[in-house]
Amino acid sequence: MEEEQPQQVSSTWPPPPPFWRDFTPENLARINELRKQEAERQGVEDASKVRLEGLPRELRNLQPPLEPADGVWRVFGDTYRLNDELPRLEESNIRRLFPNPEERDRDGKHFDRALILKRLAKSLLLNFLELVGLLAINPEAAEEKSADIRDLVINFHHLVNEYRPHQARESLISMMQAQLDRTRAETNAIRDAKDKAERIMEGLGSLKIEDDLISTLTASSKKEFWAQESETWLSVIQDI
Repeated sequence: MEEEQPQQVSSTWPPPPPFWRDFTPENLARINELRKQEAERQGVEDASKVRLEGLPRELRNLQPPLEPADGVWRVFGDTYRLNDELPRLEESNIRRLFPNPEERDRDGKHFDRALILKRLAKSLLLNFLELVGLLAINPEAAEEKSADIRDLVINFHHLVNEYRPHQARESLISMMQAQLDRTRAETNAIRDAKDKAERIMEGLGSLKIEDDLISTLTASSKKEFWAQESETWLSVIQDI
């Protein structure tokens, strides 16, 4: 009996959107010409910023869509916003365990996030120990304590997320400082190489040989050469 081959499960990539067929060289040339004409009519220098109205069907997909009026759009099932704000705990029916942003820094008192995070961490540890004790004594009563731990964890995570803008700024500052230090190091290396090359050129320029010395050495070498040649020929003649 032949062995059955294992069934291979595979999925192909989804096909591209159907409007890719509209991006032909002819359509691109047509919409660019229409943009230039509209820009001249409106007196706009940059034709790419002109928005055309009443385009034919084959040219509609070549023009980017407008920004969503409410600032919200969906991509692959996820919702995105132009103004990306941290959602409030009350919107998710989560009990807030620290003051709202509107209630902070009142009466000259600074809202210390680090202190609140330490308190939440200690409360989380204490509630976990209480949950372990309840599970050993009365497991049915542990549901309320589990809800308290859930609120503590979500509040802790929410307060940490409030540091994200500060983290982004500090990360950008660190990246720019690293780039600045790298540029300065490269500039200093180029300057050192330039100074070294200048010193070498100055040293070579200080090595001057007098013309008389050159001529003397040249003349003496020629005399020695012809003297050796004469002696050679005299010895040959004597042998003959």
